[in-house]
Amino acid sequence: MAFKVILLSTDRWAEKDVNPALFSRELMAHCSTFLKDEEVNHDPQLVLMKAHAATTSAGSATVIIAMLEQAGILKIASVGDCDLKVIRKVIYQVCTINLMEGDMIVSGSDGFFDNIFDQEIVSVISESPGVDEAELARKHSVDVTFDSPYSMEARNRVVRWTTLQPLSHR
Repeated sequence: MAFKVILLSTDRWAEKDVNPALFSRELMAHCSTFLKDEEVNHDPQLVLMKAHAATTSAGSATVIIAMLEQAGILKIASVGDCDLKVIRKVIYQVCTINLMEGDMIVSGSDGFFDNIFDQEIVSVISESPGVDEAELARKHSVDVTFDSPYSMEARNRVVRWTTLQPLSHR
């Protein structure tokens, strides 16, 4: 079974004189320990819940855990603004999926997926090996002329919201 964790500490804890890395490191150490626990039965949600309960350091983190079983089943648990996409011929966002030969797994935080389109991810992975997708997302985030997935969704939500009419009170 393969095990992959993507974890980002939040910087707000530094304002309270707390080292945000301590929580993340302790949480991941506990995740590693609980992987060997038969009680979790290869369930990433149980691994994450038990690891969190055992963590005593102050802090918080965004985390995604993906466990790939030998049968090609990918199980996922996440907390916070992170995401994982399986790219086949279509994009899946699910908790358990049977993987197939040629599937690609891309995980990242909201900072990644807010600034890079799904079709860009597919293009970069298939046509430009060696290009850093995270660097592309970073460049998009500082480009004031780039119309990001986040900005397009925000505009869409504002348009939907502004078309609603207030209820009249009689």
